[in-house]
Amino acid sequence: MKTGFTAGSVFFLLLVFCTNGLYAQGCVAIRHFSSCSGNHLESNLLGKGDWQIGMNYRYFKSFRHFQGTHEEPDRVANNTEVINHSHAWDFTVTYGISDRLFASITIPTVINTRSSLYEHGREERHNSFSRGLADIRIGAGYWLFNPQEHLNGNMAIGLGLKLPTGNYNASDIFYNVGENGQPQVRPVDQSIQPGDGGFGIALDLQFYQKIGGEFYAYGSGFYLINPRETNGIRTFRETLSPILDNEAIMSVPDQYAFRAGVNYNFSPETGVSLGARFEGVTVEDLIGGSQGFRRPGNVLSVDPGISYMKNNIALNLSVPVALRRNRPQSVTDRETEQLTGEPRNGDAAFADYLINLGITYRFPSKNKTKVPDLF
Repeated sequence: MKTGFTAGSVFFLLLVFCTNGLYAQGCVAIRHFSSCSGNHLESNLLGKGDWQIGMNYRYFKSFRHFQGTHEEPDRVANNTEVINHSHAWDFTVTYGISDRLFASITIPTVINTRSSLYEHGREERHNSFSRGLADIRIGAGYWLFNPQEHLNGNMAIGLGLKLPTGNYNASDIFYNVGENGQPQVRPVDQSIQPGDGGFGIALDLQFYQKIGGEFYAYGSGFYLINPRETNGIRTFRETLSPILDNEAIMSVPDQYAFRAGVNYNFSPETGVSLGARFEGVTVEDLIGGSQGFRRPGNVLSVDPGISYMKNNIALNLSVPVALRRNRPQSVTDRETEQLTGEPRNGDAAFADYLINLGITYRFPSKNKTKVPDLF
């Protein structure tokens, strides 16, 4: 008797909406981040005792400046734009505690460069640099319905903890900013700090549902709660203008990301997807204060992807392309506007697109009752 999904269908569906992870783009995000339950959540369907290892690589170049939803094209035309190049690698290990419950740990590493004029006395363009371990995430997830009995659709919920393992005081040399224009060693910009300095709690949700034939709907999302208000690291923004005194210390903001779309399987090995992503950094935190410097913002993207699976190895590639970028007023922008009586809305640089490339390998348990042959 034929069951709901073919051997590769569920695998491709989960691979498409979970291997990508959920990543914020550009200077809006303080740093690289994804769901605490792991970037390769096709492991949600691990049998008891199964292991899975994975690596996800992400790259973007942010350089287009926005205030609100209005782009500032003169920044690029006048060569005053800030350019971030971000490379991130997530290494994830996931274990099937049961056929419905799984746990994972994600160890992220980053390499970032940032090119700007304003951080170097507005006279010369120079680069700042950061690299190393980012914030480790541990988490667990649970399928609400028995995967053996609900092959056509299911939903998983997850809970995770973000540890402040990444350096949140990474520093580099800044030129033309010291006494008599001398170079100084200062913390790099918030957007390229490997960590944020706070313990975080992440809530995540994912689901899939068969539509008909080889078409399946999918969705996923997470919200990172960062209770710590500021991390004590100086931004030096108050040296740019006295009105930025309230932005002298870095904030530790909440982040979120949501995805939804449709997947189609061409064959037992190959699947494609098309969906939408909405992700960003909040203006105010859900728990705790929201003072300090942050660049809140959000990106709406169209999200095409392709997946390939053979035996226990899976590959996934997606290239989300930004459709709408928004940098709203921050808490400190509002305070400055009230103090001066002048409109105030800081800007942020966003990327045009994001590249996500993931690979996973599964180690099935040899001493367990066989689960449905979904892979």
